[in-house]
Amino acid sequence: MAGGGLAGGKRTAADLGAWLVFEDESGQGLRPPKGRTWGRRGATPVVTVTGGHNTRVSLAALIAVRPGCRPRLIYRVHRRRAGEKRKGFTETDYARLLDAAHQQLGGPVVLVWDNLNTHVSRVMTELIAARDWLTVFRLPAYAPELNPVETAWSVLKRSLANLAKRDISQLTAQVKTRLRRMQYRPGLLEGFLTGTRLDFSPFCNLHN
Repeated sequence: MAGGGLAGGKRTAADLGAWLVFEDESGQGLRPPKGRTWGRRGATPVVTVTGGHNTRVSLAALIAVRPGCRPRLIYRVHRRRAGEKRKGFTETDYARLLDAAHQQLGGPVVLVWDNLNTHVSRVMTELIAARDWLTVFRLPAYAPELNPVETAWSVLKRSLANLAKRDISQLTAQVKTRLRRMQYRPGLLEGFLTGTRLDFSPFCNLHN
């Protein structure tokens, strides 16, 4: 079920009539990412931020592509509160995300993701094996440029730059709003896929 190269994943996806799906995770705290902005000459703009370094939003997203279909973005958001031990998504969380994607996409899934400990654990391996519609390939180590979801995170964080959030609820709402906007911009998602410089021609033509 797991391992192998990306080219093999493309052939498998095409042969199965499956969705080729890339997955990645990210997170954002109440301290906004730094970004350029306008200000008076000689007066550096100051953005007042809220404390709570342990209060974060954990994010997981999938970008899915299949011949004849527009690219799709599917995501989940987990609010981590101060004092909560769980730092990110568990194997069960990933299984639920993949199950939801399978239902929404309506077809087999060839999943491509990295070697995060949670992705390669015994529990995750068993969850993958129990889903006959799911085939998994792992990206090479230290190759974020091959994952289009990485570019989605970059765009998301730039859109949050210099925005002060009062609390975790406001941050969560802002993140969800921006991800929803991406969902309705297939051209943007195609750009994320093209930006990987992977050869998708054996699988599909993104510009059909």
